[in-house]
Amino acid sequence: MSAAVSPCIADAGFSTLLAALFPVGVSVKVTDPRQPQPAPFAEEAVAVSRATAVRQREFAAGRAAAHAAMQGLGVAPQPVPHGPDRAPRWPQGLCGSISHCDRVCIAVLGATRTLHSLGVDVEPDEALPGDLLSEVTCLEERAWLSAQPEQLRGRLARLIFSAKEAAYKCQYPVSGAMIGFEDLVITPDLDTGQFEATLLRSVPSFAEGHCFHGRFLVCDGVIVTAVSLSRGPRWSMRDIG
Repeated sequence: MSAAVSPCIADAGFSTLLAALFPVGVSVKVTDPRQPQPAPFAEEAVAVSRATAVRQREFAAGRAAAHAAMQGLGVAPQPVPHGPDRAPRWPQGLCGSISHCDRVCIAVLGATRTLHSLGVDVEPDEALPGDLLSEVTCLEERAWLSAQPEQLRGRLARLIFSAKEAAYKCQYPVSGAMIGFEDLVITPDLDTGQFEATLLRSVPSFAEGHCFHGRFLVCDGVIVTAVSLSRGPRWSMRDIG
């Protein structure tokens, strides 16, 4: 996977690489879910009051990253509670996304005056389990995978999974639509670290065939995918179905 680089996720260089996945002005912060983190706001913590200790640690790390991202924008930390759909409810004027795996939590945050929405996903740089391949990928994606080096196919399938997760997170605040793996087709460009996520059905605000543009990073054992919708000519009313 030629988009791979090798700084440690604990280094400042990792955050710099992540920031390059998003438009200028997006605040990107990273925390370690294996380390103690500040307690979430009470309005946030209620979402995991009955969860396992591991899940509570991951949640606290994600919210700590979100609060740090607010500070990166010059905004005082505020609660990010779950909505009825369990999606984060961002403070007025902000949009963002949170993702975690067992090694890292990532929060990205931007201002709604310049952005419609953001989506980020982080996954271990490991092969997607074979029994998930047909659930996650379509025929076109499996044809693309079959043309890649055999030793990379499982990890590239994981990249496709992650790209669909990031695209879903980015479209959901705009459309309110629950879409499945079968509703997106991912076209990765391994040389540039970019991908396209194309909708295979219409949802509110997006016509069938709408293409979300994303970027990805393979770094120190993780895959990170990012999708953003900026306010401007790249995404305008003529794209709406």
